[in-house]
Amino acid sequence: MQKSNATSLTSRHVAVIGAGASGLVAARELRREGHQVVVFEKDSQIGGTWVYTPQVETDPLGLDPTRQIVHSSLYMALRTNLPRESMGFMDYPFVPRAGEGSDPRRFPGHAEVLKYLQDFAREFGIEEMVRFECEVVSVEMVDNEKLKVKSKRTRLDGDDDLLDEVFDAVVVCNGHFTQPRIAEIPGINLWPGKQIHSHNYRTPDPFKDKVVILIGSSASAMDISLEIGGIAKEVHIASRSVADDTFEKQAGCDNIWLRSMIESAHKDGSVAFRDGNSIVADIILHCTGYKYYFPFLKISGIVTVDDNRVGPLYKHVFPPIFAPQLSFVGLPYRNLPFPSFEIQSKWIAGVLSDRIVLPSQEDMMEDVNNFYSTLEDSGVPKHHTHNMADTMIDYSAWVASLCQCPCFEEWRIQMFYETVKRLYANPKTVRDEWEDDNLLLQAYEDFSKYI
Repeated sequence: MQKSNATSLTSRHVAVIGAGASGLVAARELRREGHQVVVFEKDSQIGGTWVYTPQVETDPLGLDPTRQIVHSSLYMALRTNLPRESMGFMDYPFVPRAGEGSDPRRFPGHAEVLKYLQDFAREFGIEEMVRFECEVVSVEMVDNEKLKVKSKRTRLDGDDDLLDEVFDAVVVCNGHFTQPRIAEIPGINLWPGKQIHSHNYRTPDPFKDKVVILIGSSASAMDISLEIGGIAKEVHIASRSVADDTFEKQAGCDNIWLRSMIESAHKDGSVAFRDGNSIVADIILHCTGYKYYFPFLKISGIVTVDDNRVGPLYKHVFPPIFAPQLSFVGLPYRNLPFPSFEIQSKWIAGVLSDRIVLPSQEDMMEDVNNFYSTLEDSGVPKHHTHNMADTMIDYSAWVASLCQCPCFEEWRIQMFYETVKRLYANPKTVRDEWEDDNLLLQAYEDFSKYI
């Protein structure tokens, strides 16, 4: 990777798909770099997954391809699992702001995050670049150099207005919390109980007095188990990450148990676990994550999704065969989402302006193959390709060095890892009790440059 010797920056016509957090910061960085930007957003407002709706899908598991898809996976009581200081964009701090309905808590509810994104968009004039209620139907190559974007708007009479446009580049920012992944359970087709994916969870009310098996061990799975536990008869958390003989009551909870993964389900309503025990359950709740999904990409296999690996992609962003015309923001997870989106967006903007030069297609492909080989040799499953739990700092520092921009502050990094540690140790209290006042002081010293 090297810097360009170009004396003037190239301005390109760029389409951004999605006006959630990643799309908003991508649009800002692209325009800062001098590009002409159009943001396609199928909703009527910005915010992406942070736009709460009580609406759920007709198929509670989210498997029916004909269902009306609901984009957001937020539940009503959701609060952030990172403190606001660490999760905000680096030059636009996520600090409490005055106003009706503001939520000053360090771990605020989802409405406060949406308000922050709205303020961000307003501050940087991003909404003027957004076409609302405009869904991207397809993205296709044109002459191996440009991309044709077909979009649609639905009129009041129910018919669609279709529009074809050619762009120099497309940046995909459509999020990855909409298409559910479901645990495979032997015998589940005969089991008479109800199944639901957390994508369609909003409130605990449907679980009142029920025996619930919750599959998953993520932060949201823990939150939902505690919320359901308040009114359910029993909650059994089934996890692949514990030993097969695990069966233990959760600390401070009389009706929540952690146990091994489900072995099988049966037509008498019973569900067997790997420890050999069984229970009769009413509901299985899948808190099992999501699939990457790009139904609009019609690019002849240049990028595919294989067991939740999006690839081949150079450093999770550029497909070597069609870089830099096509790029992705926000695929990595278990990281600092908004700041990571920001740094990736700076990289894409700099490459498109010819300020930063990518390696050759062959070198990028070799890097991708070496990365995949390293994962395989380390025993990392393919579906964890974009998991940044152990590589977030090195990866982000590398990208920031290319952009010649600051990477994450030390206090932000420490705050992130301390919070993750405490989130799993004390899920009930982590959001309202903390011991990082020294980091908080450092954060606000840095924020003084911007507020």
